[in-house]
Amino acid sequence: MPATDRPRILVCRPVPGEALDRLRTIAEVEVWPGPRPAPRPELLRLVAGRSGLLVVGDRVDEELLDAAGPGLRGIAQFGVGYDNVDVAACTRRGIPAGNTPDVLSGTTAEIAWALMLAAARRITEAERYLRAGRWATGGFGDLMGVDVGGATLGIVGMGRIGQEVARRALGFRMTVLYHQRRRLDPALERELNATFVPFPDLLARSDFVTIHAPATPETRRLMDAQAFAQTKPGAILVNTSRGTLVDQEALLAALDAGRIRAAALDVTDPEPLPADHPLVGRDDVIVIPHIGSATHATRARMTELCVRNLEAALRGERMPTVIDPGVYDRPAGAGGSAG
Repeated sequence: MPATDRPRILVCRPVPGEALDRLRTIAEVEVWPGPRPAPRPELLRLVAGRSGLLVVGDRVDEELLDAAGPGLRGIAQFGVGYDNVDVAACTRRGIPAGNTPDVLSGTTAEIAWALMLAAARRITEAERYLRAGRWATGGFGDLMGVDVGGATLGIVGMGRIGQEVARRALGFRMTVLYHQRRRLDPALERELNATFVPFPDLLARSDFVTIHAPATPETRRLMDAQAFAQTKPGAILVNTSRGTLVDQEALLAALDAGRIRAAALDVTDPEPLPADHPLVGRDDVIVIPHIGSATHATRARMTELCVRNLEAALRGERMPTVIDPGVYDRPAGAGGSAG
């Protein structure tokens, strides 16, 4: 087809892998080149007239959909979480949106485990200790940590990532508790050696609490002052889901009071977290910059799945990992076609 008739795709951040090359064979693809997201006014300008968008956490709302115009046929979210996407608004307009589940579950579980082990054994604190030249003058009792093997692990949210965390806990002989809205199939519970318990019981019994629940209005500030008051003294909190699930003021208060031993966070609210934020620089807190899926292979698989979702949308077919299947049950709205 003539170049002017080709679909126009905007990729809102440079993404790894070779899948974009395949997309370029059927569409004109423009990639925002900056390491940080495009400023909102620039993004609204760039989306105008696009057939598809590949977003990396960019806010997709009525304003952006209006700016894109009636030719928008699909949105691919680079990530499994999609709290940045107004799915209802997309569905009303008949615009399918897809995310990237499954391909990052193991990788994100590994970052949760890395944070858990690092907090338990005070790894980042120990490195700072060494770099400051304190090894030569320190005491034998410095940097004492806690054991992970044989401890009790509480998993909040037993979806794909939570299950991968539980599978890795088997090798550490941990007692695994979990909580979510719906209990798992008993056969899967046996496979994971995991026991369903109410949320307060999980908090009271767990030496480590790791959060893998989605960001929803119901889970916002799930770990608040009340939750920390119920948490086992000396527990360690790990969060690799979304920063909004933890009340950071309540977390600081729990740390200051010695209620919990430490926290390890891959996600914060806001992101990026300012360098002068009270959580940054504490010896009892590890904060890393949302790198749960950041391996070469996983990010390439995420790009591949985004491209497959966009290819399907351009062909008028069902996205492989559509967020709201109901978009295909209604006629296309003013904003695009669901195929």
